[in-house]
Amino acid sequence: MAKWGKADFEQFKQLQDRLQRLERIDLDKFCRDVSKELAARLLALVIPRTPVGVYPEGTGKNGGTLRRGWTGGKNAGARAYAQSLPITKVGNTYTIEVINPVEYASYVEFGHRQTPGRFVPAIGKRLKASWVDGQYFLTVSEEELQRLAPVIIQRKLDQLLREVFNG
Repeated sequence: MAKWGKADFEQFKQLQDRLQRLERIDLDKFCRDVSKELAARLLALVIPRTPVGVYPEGTGKNGGTLRRGWTGGKNAGARAYAQSLPITKVGNTYTIEVINPVEYASYVEFGHRQTPGRFVPAIGKRLKASWVDGQYFLTVSEEELQRLAPVIIQRKLDQLLREVFNG
């Protein structure tokens, strides 16, 4: 009879243990964490791009209402505010809403009509153009995040797998 030799199956047992650890991972929590990370990244991109109103001295007004609106008026950073946002799961889709509740946010984002010649006391001037172009600060930030998202998700997934397989 032929001699088959010896086999050491210890590494196969270690691999089996690691795969069982992978099964115990809460993928729902992972997806929620990634969603909050992406929301924080979006806020970090859009807040600096959001324009701040400039008012004449002596009016008692200061700009920044639109910019502060991204964090709901709270004095929280983008990451801290994103962690507080609720996540909705429908099927395999996780949704997190990042909104700016300031009433004129959409007009600044996409543009708006106005009546030329009308005097606006807040700025002390008459309106000249019938259309004001949008600033697209959110649109540009969303497009940039769309390009960054695969890398961010891959990095988070690699980190998770390293934790599982390296102990």
